[in-house]
Amino acid sequence: IKMIIKSSYSLVEEAKQNIKSIDFYEALKLHSEKKTLFIDLRDIRELEKTGKIEKAKHAPRGMIEFWIDPKSPYYKDYFNMNNSFIFYCASGWRSALTTKMALEMGLLNVLNLENGINEWIKLNGPIEKVFRK
Repeated sequence: IKMIIKSSYSLVEEAKQNIKSIDFYEALKLHSEKKTLFIDLRDIRELEKTGKIEKAKHAPRGMIEFWIDPKSPYYKDYFNMNNSFIFYCASGWRSALTTKMALEMGLLNVLNLENGINEWIKLNGPIEKVFRK
């Protein structure tokens, strides 16, 4: 039996057709807004290696649906309708998929950071160090 697997690349490209992405310069303008939260989806080891965008919340991609859902025991109250969210990862692939999923769950005001933290670092966006607790 030949199995057909949809490529991760095609999933990302499909997600990008259904979400709004912003570039580094647009994101930097929003960085100082109190109601805009940057959400880092990367693994904790990635955060320790490169740091995270200053003031970003860490929400590991494997838990994000549970953290967004107000009925979940894992719900994080900053995922409320009063805030806007910019999801990011290393290159923008995981965050594109997450942005699409968050919209499907009913979270409003969600954006994807194109090219992720890699470009943020390259263009000297504000970074803070991360140390495991």
